[in-house]
Amino acid sequence: MTKPIPDKAEVALEYPDKLYIGTFERTARFDAHLDETGISLSLHRTGAADVRKTVRMHFHYALFAEILRDLAKTVSSVPPADAAHRDELREGAEALYRAFDPRRNDKEDIARAIDEQHGSKGHLRLRI
Repeated sequence: MTKPIPDKAEVALEYPDKLYIGTFERTARFDAHLDETGISLSLHRTGAADVRKTVRMHFHYALFAEILRDLAKTVSSVPPADAAHRDELREGAEALYRAFDPRRNDKEDIARAIDEQHGSKGHLRLRI
């Protein structure tokens, strides 16, 4: 199920002889979920054929875990004064962490854990 992008994503695909750049803003939609082998992320820009585009990425679990570790090492690049972005990232990481709690291993428990953190019905958000 897709949801509106709450901020902005930029994607660049570089080949030796070509460069493709796409921007996905608030009018675009995204989907992020886990499947049997990893993390699936899709960005969708709707509209006329000349502006419509979709980007799909799939990261196997080991790679995504390594990406999370590398992100953790670079937290210092988000200035302490940028409390809003730090809080959003912390809350998203905390929701993912809680969802993996072995005591919360079914869909209802995971949804409840996310709701407790955000105070409303919601889904885990990945922000780009």
